[in-house]
Amino acid sequence: MKIVIFGMTISSSWGNGHATLWRGLCKSLIRMGHDVVFYEADRPYYAEMRDFAELEGGRLEIYPDWDSVRARAASDAADADVAMVTSYCEDSLEVGRLILEQSRALRVFYDLDTPVTLARLDAGEHVPYIDAASFGAFDLVLSYSGGRSLGVYRDRLGARRVAPLYGHVDPDLHRPQPAAAHYRCDLSYLGTYSDDRQQRLVELFVEPARSCPDRRFLLAGAQYPQEFPWAPNIYFVRHLPPAEHSTFFCSSRLTLNVTRGPMAEMGWCPSGRLFKAAACGVPLISDAWHGLDEFFKPAEQIIVAESTSDVIAALDLSDHELNAMAAHARERVLQNHSSRQRAAEMVALFEQPFAPRQVHHLIAEG
Repeated sequence: MKIVIFGMTISSSWGNGHATLWRGLCKSLIRMGHDVVFYEADRPYYAEMRDFAELEGGRLEIYPDWDSVRARAASDAADADVAMVTSYCEDSLEVGRLILEQSRALRVFYDLDTPVTLARLDAGEHVPYIDAASFGAFDLVLSYSGGRSLGVYRDRLGARRVAPLYGHVDPDLHRPQPAAAHYRCDLSYLGTYSDDRQQRLVELFVEPARSCPDRRFLLAGAQYPQEFPWAPNIYFVRHLPPAEHSTFFCSSRLTLNVTRGPMAEMGWCPSGRLFKAAACGVPLISDAWHGLDEFFKPAEQIIVAESTSDVIAALDLSDHELNAMAAHARERVLQNHSSRQRAAEMVALFEQPFAPRQVHHLIAEG
């Protein structure tokens, strides 16, 4: 297939989770023999933190503005087997119209920010990357979340055919390796600052640090404000490029996942950091959310924490207990949640026999 993707970014991992997901997916798709073209708008905040310059075996188009690339994009879309636009694509509405106007390619929308999208819709807010009037014309809608969110796309936005496409990890990049002294810690957390998970981050990371002054805590991520409630034993890495993720995780005795508010409320939306850390063989601790047990078995493959005391109790577990849990989680992720597995799921959805312009009755019948 020729697969043309119009996305937020693949070239910079700064302040977003899209880039590493697309790198793993595109690499896997190319290895499977597909022709992949990725379009992204050139923006200063990504250009300054660009850590991926070439889509090996495919084509990366970084364009200054939509008018300058419209003709080339239209040509690619018209020649494609699959034309896809994603959430937070810089020119999503114009791209959506271009995709829907062509008649050859399967027309796909992939929401990598499903909980945020649906929370904004519930609040009556404008979602800049969705045109509700034409959303139902897409042949396939992919959702980063499963569960009840799939029904919302059908019932609220008129989506014809919806399927989950969850996060994943590239085992070529995320695997066990030696620890680095400058990243060594008892508990790590990797994630961009977000207001809607700040309270949980305080409960599950900051408060345990204050309660365990002899332990070392390491936080990595962008956009943290000056007023963040730091503690003397919390150390900070402002930007951690993907090439450093494995070393970061492998230097942690335990690593923490904290889910954004809308994601936790919606459920069935595993963060990519869970899969990355597990692939590195690092013990996991996470806040609770609906559907978590569909991806990891609590107490066997992951520790679920509801409170500060739960995190402290996890830190008190023996290395033997933690390492056994990490080994089970790594086995689960390599089997079910690799980028190659997710790419195969994506292609299977593209290839499913159906009449793209006449599927309303299929949705109605489930």
